[in-house]
Amino acid sequence: MPMKILMLTWEYPPRIVGGIARVVNDLSKRLIKDGHEVTVVTYKEGNVPYYEDDKGVQVYRVDNFMINPNNFIDWVMQMNFNLIAKANEIIAKNGTFDVIHAHDWLVAYAAKTLKNSYDIPIVSTIHATESGRNSGIHDEVQRYINDTEWMLTYESTEVIVNSNYMKRELQSLFGLPFEKINVVPNGININMFNSVERDYDFRRQYAADNEKIILFMGRLVYEKGIQHLISAMPKILSGYNDSKLIIAGKGGMTDELKAQVNAMGISNKVYFTGYMDAKQVCKMYKCADISVFPSTYEPFGIVALEAMLSGTPVVVSDIGGLNEIVQHGVDGMKSYAGNPNSLADSILALLYNPQLRDNVVKKAKSKVKNEYNWAKIAQDTHFTYQKAICQTMAQRQKNQIMQEKAKKTKKAKNTEAEITSLLSFRKRQAYA
Repeated sequence: MPMKILMLTWEYPPRIVGGIARVVNDLSKRLIKDGHEVTVVTYKEGNVPYYEDDKGVQVYRVDNFMINPNNFIDWVMQMNFNLIAKANEIIAKNGTFDVIHAHDWLVAYAAKTLKNSYDIPIVSTIHATESGRNSGIHDEVQRYINDTEWMLTYESTEVIVNSNYMKRELQSLFGLPFEKINVVPNGININMFNSVERDYDFRRQYAADNEKIILFMGRLVYEKGIQHLISAMPKILSGYNDSKLIIAGKGGMTDELKAQVNAMGISNKVYFTGYMDAKQVCKMYKCADISVFPSTYEPFGIVALEAMLSGTPVVVSDIGGLNEIVQHGVDGMKSYAGNPNSLADSILALLYNPQLRDNVVKKAKSKVKNEYNWAKIAQDTHFTYQKAICQTMAQRQKNQIMQEKAKKTKKAKNTEAEITSLLSFRKRQAYA
């Protein structure tokens, strides 16, 4: 049966902060193709419209308050108030939803409020955890976020994670029942690289024709492990001098990473591109000779799927979702997380062995198309929605039965009290 689905997310294209935006976008459009109604309520940034019909997906965007918040936590809370207001407006106009799909802690309060107001089940996707990102909880802000994550999973009828690694993490952190956590991997648009060929003029902006491009694509933050890839470059260059590291993306570690490159004296062999739009990303993957994702924490790793689909051999760290996506020596190469020496060995193995490169590229493409297409992932997500709705209906029926039973018990007690009172009255009259 077709469903009415409400997606709550703090990012949706063209606003892209991390990987959530692309996941929500691709999943929503696939659900639309499967006959469901999908409404996205998200944060507005820039000159994008407040309402947009995005190929069938009804997208509503909200501003934050005009007053400046004290901190990021207050900013998130203010955003949640406006998400709730917009969702209330939509429900008043178009009727209620069958399920709320909440993406990460940033929309937890909006999801909880709407659930309690309209008796709609929540399915939450936890894309990453605060504890995982920071290797533990170290201050009160992190504790607040961690507790909010717990609250969202507690309020959710079903929880989705994108890897078995994340399932174990949530069980350990929040004590969730095993059967409540559903592993549904992220997917990728299989047509992403259709009609995209290697553009040599574009490539020459970053490297010479004789240089092999070693590409990192993603946010420049500590858990992505770029610092370890930079540390691996001296060994790589000593083994294969015609190599160049291209770091594509932006993030809080940019200045620190550039300082590291300068201190190592390899600034002529490392290039920071800054932010790249979707077309540039596709071109860069096609220009690269090897893509490397050396994360120290990675719940899934959608960038690895992009590289595999593009026909670029990948090297990943043996951690999190990356460890589950890649089979070493078969459809990619692995390295020990946080180990520059291991990274260099896996990269050099691909640079030295063209046959290995060809083999892993062929098998990687096949794996992505068969296992990570959105048609399959949308079906698995829809099944999770069905589970949540059925459980909510069952709980409603259980509550209704309990209420009726309580009414009958109360009525029986009242009747008994009336009979006792009547008998007592008659007894008093008899002795009067």
